[in-house]
Amino acid sequence: MIDKKLQRVIKKANRTNKIMTTVLYCVGGFFLLLLIVMAGYIIIKGIIDFDPAFLGFNKNGIGNQLFNTVYLVFLSLLISVPLGVGAGIYLAEYAADNKFTAAIRISIESLSSLPSIVVGLFGYLVFILMTGMKWNLLAGALAVSILSLPSITTTTEDAMRSLPPSYKQGSMALGATHWKAITSVLVPACLPRIITGVILAAGRGFGEAAALLYTAGQSTILRWDNWNITSKMCPLNPFRSGETLALHIWVLRTDGALNANSTQMANFSAAILVVMTLIFSLLARYISRRLNKKNTGEK
Repeated sequence: MIDKKLQRVIKKANRTNKIMTTVLYCVGGFFLLLLIVMAGYIIIKGIIDFDPAFLGFNKNGIGNQLFNTVYLVFLSLLISVPLGVGAGIYLAEYAADNKFTAAIRISIESLSSLPSIVVGLFGYLVFILMTGMKWNLLAGALAVSILSLPSITTTTEDAMRSLPPSYKQGSMALGATHWKAITSVLVPACLPRIITGVILAAGRGFGEAAALLYTAGQSTILRWDNWNITSKMCPLNPFRSGETLALHIWVLRTDGALNANSTQMANFSAAILVVMTLIFSLLARYISRRLNKKNTGEK
């Protein structure tokens, strides 16, 4: 009697497992199909509307905006990665379980849910008005860093906490200090997952527009023969205004009457943005996989 009852329970559990597995596969497949269709539509639309003039570094091309996008993301990662990884290490390895750390985690969760337009307004008030500066790329990078910090911090903390205790115990048993164990054992073991957080942060930077509208500005005047970093026309000057691709698309779709090819240029810019984000993600995933194989001794 007990065996039959147990068999029925197992049979029911297996049936439920198959149903839920099918449902989850369907949900995952739906979102994958949605992503492929959306990305494919944008890329195909951009290819159809492509004009060689769009590749120029002038007002009729998107070369300057493409450079501004990559440069701004680079600046934001220089700010957010050290702060985010450091905060994640602190929360995972040093912070005590008390009201203060609970308040920090609540703040991180709240920060991750803030609308980007609110961060943009904050950046405008603090990085522009309070400093007496005009719109500039550094202010935009700081605003994007605020949006990126929660994902990097949370990813780093979760990665550190998910490691087996033997990692730290073994290294400290061999004479390593706590900090040496973190830098030489724990962080390298977590690096693939930390890179995932960096990918999310960079993706946010590539596609951000609302926060940059108030901080980075909408004008780009560059001279590629001018490498005096103090000049407003130097490409590497972080204190100049700079329109990114996402902002450029917004401008083209709102003030498109100023440009006869605004729709075509906006479609091509959107395609370039999607392809650039995809390439960055694939490259980062490849590096993450290589590091993981190296850490685990796989070939």
